[in-house]
Amino acid sequence: MTTNTFSPPCVAPDAAIATLHRQGYAVLDAQAVSALSHIELAQLNALVPSWNDLPPDLYLKDGGRYRRRRHASYVVQGDTVQPVAHRAHWQPLEYNALHGGMQRWFEPVAPETVAHPAWPKLLQALGALCSQLKGAQPWFVEAHQFRIDTTDGIGRPTPEGAHRDGVDLVAVFLVDRQGVKGGETRVFEAAGPNGQRFTLSEPWSVLLLDDARVIHESTPIQPVGVAGHRDTLVVTLRAGGFQDDRPD
Repeated sequence: MTTNTFSPPCVAPDAAIATLHRQGYAVLDAQAVSALSHIELAQLNALVPSWNDLPPDLYLKDGGRYRRRRHASYVVQGDTVQPVAHRAHWQPLEYNALHGGMQRWFEPVAPETVAHPAWPKLLQALGALCSQLKGAQPWFVEAHQFRIDTTDGIGRPTPEGAHRDGVDLVAVFLVDRQGVKGGETRVFEAAGPNGQRFTLSEPWSVLLLDDARVIHESTPIQPVGVAGHRDTLVVTLRAGGFQDDRPD
């Protein structure tokens, strides 16, 4: 369990693309996220209570009860954020050795969350950033609300270990962190020896990952006191279509 914490290497919003090109990942603090997305932090914080209403993840193969989540899918192109019919989340075993190869039907993101003005604006901003990084095109977007808690005494943000997601861009927003220690973020070169470790702690700070170039994980959390939790919003963007066990 990590006891020391290292500050994230945050960059200014106008340096995000250059940093992603240079090293495959970039970290933005909350003010930079607000500037990049043109969303006031008060609007983003209005989404936070929805993390208190996430149903349990019933697909954990390690038998744990520490993860709750909701899921939604979109096609983002330019200024358009188009919801698609609720669908299973699916990854090949190549990218998720623990939970890959299975259709996981998570409960959808709540209608009141989707209807909040900050929700589509955040997805639109990520689509614009991904188009700057990879070229303008439609982006097939999956949004996951996660709560990792200490129900079992320990919670595992990434039970599959260090991994890629099989997409073009991953955005991991730290939404809330209460009464826990651990949860250190680790990013490694996918084809090299270099890596970095730090702890996201500021609400609405974000880790951006060029998924083809880096692998990532978060270490387990333990309670400080009686109980605790770590809430994140993970958004993935992929060119060409969603990952699906029936690509046709």
